[in-house]
Amino acid sequence: MPTRLDPGYAGYRYPAEIIATAVWLYVRFPLSLRMVEDLLAARGITVSYETVRQWARKFGPEIAARLRRRAPRRGDKWHLDEVVLTIGGRKHYLWRAVDQDGFVLDVLVQSRRDTKAAKRLLRKLLKKQGRAPRVLVTDKLKSYAAAKRAIMPGVDHRQHKGLNNRAENSHQPTRRRERQMKRFKSPRQVQRFLSIHDPINNLFHLRRDSRSASDYRTARTQAFATWAEVVGVPMAA
Repeated sequence: MPTRLDPGYAGYRYPAEIIATAVWLYVRFPLSLRMVEDLLAARGITVSYETVRQWARKFGPEIAARLRRRAPRRGDKWHLDEVVLTIGGRKHYLWRAVDQDGFVLDVLVQSRRDTKAAKRLLRKLLKKQGRAPRVLVTDKLKSYAAAKRAIMPGVDHRQHKGLNNRAENSHQPTRRRERQMKRFKSPRQVQRFLSIHDPINNLFHLRRDSRSASDYRTARTQAFATWAEVVGVPMAA
């Protein structure tokens, strides 16, 4: 039987299918809240963008947590990279780790780009993944090497900008969202949104270059089935 979210959908005047679909549209695609409002209106569903925001804020974290618990073990080759975010006129750094297949392992928003910040990321990754990687791939930022020597000295470390395209490319969805939101408002907002976005994006991260069209459609159908089990309702028609 599908597992209902806890707390569930009781007390909401909109059906659970609409709530879950609104959250999926907002988190899965680089859409503004008003765009989601218009997409729902095209289906005859009248709901305000503020309501969509409240749904995403309430149900998004639980959906993401359930997806993380169901996710298979990720690859043992970690690609790490950091990108600058300007928040409130100040520079912050979004540190990101992905595996060799492009699945996001974790993100961390920090105000620094030094060894201490790199160590925080590595410790968080080890705690979440429960194991050290076989290979660590980074650019030539010296902070990575210093942090790696202190946290995981036995891991093979490859530092080369050309080898780290996978991590650099993984920043693109965040950049699109940043433009859509007309910049992020706070580090906490970025961390909160990406903690919801990345598990959902991982579920629908279905690479087309390594499979046939029929295999891709099968994988997409399975992703929708997993989504339905996690949120407790099928996608709204």
